[in-house]
Amino acid sequence: MRRYFSYMTVLLLMLPMTVSAKELYRDAQVTVSELKHGVDIFETYDNCAMYLVKGSERALLIDTGTKCDALKKIVDSLVTTPVDVVITHLHPDHAGCVGQFDNFYMHPADTVMLHEYDIHNEIRFIEDGHRFDLGDTVVEALLMPGHTPGSIVLLNRANGDCFSGDAFGVWMQLVPHTPMVCFLGSCHRMLGLMEKGDAVSIWGGHYPYYRRALGKSFMETMTRLASRLSHGDETGAVDYTMPPSMHCSGHPKILMENGASIVYNTEKIN
Repeated sequence: MRRYFSYMTVLLLMLPMTVSAKELYRDAQVTVSELKHGVDIFETYDNCAMYLVKGSERALLIDTGTKCDALKKIVDSLVTTPVDVVITHLHPDHAGCVGQFDNFYMHPADTVMLHEYDIHNEIRFIEDGHRFDLGDTVVEALLMPGHTPGSIVLLNRANGDCFSGDAFGVWMQLVPHTPMVCFLGSCHRMLGLMEKGDAVSIWGGHYPYYRRALGKSFMETMTRLASRLSHGDETGAVDYTMPPSMHCSGHPKILMENGASIVYNTEKIN
């Protein structure tokens, strides 16, 4: 008998390790809490996450969620400094509210999806290595293609915080995505950063599901899965049921190990 795994099933398999947080704001669409000193987390009604990194001179909002009508108003109430806005990738659950801001940053490789959006504010394109200097805090944008061609992570090398969006989620069955071998390169790069201690905690774009940061052992497993798939080894993969209205290509399957998983298109792995 075939086994089917859904998106919710996969996320519930991740073992929880709750991070206590002081609640700062709540309405029907979003809850905002202090995740740690200098970092607030926005958890939306549809289980997405945005992060507000606060420095002495500027703040950085990472992603803008699907629907949060008061997002800019809330952000402005939490900081007294100017705010830069950056999206980890151009999917609606991470970029849905960019229109509330005068401008935002993204990687140009995701412009292949721009035709799907009605964006009228200024887009500021960044390249791999772009640094957001917030005063006493520097956050670096690093290109990690896979989930989308322009997926980035935002890394604070001083304390090891890495805000990853869906870069290591990871869905590789949506259109567009990169070949699995390209994603494997991103995994090796991320794992290398963790082995050097430049990255310690991966804070994902759907934090409400697992309420913890992902660590080095997770990236080791993810790298192993990506390596297997890039070499054609699908042993243990099972059919995957997509949520409604998702832009999926081909026949999706999922390969899982120890809380890490890759959903992929069996007809176009590389």
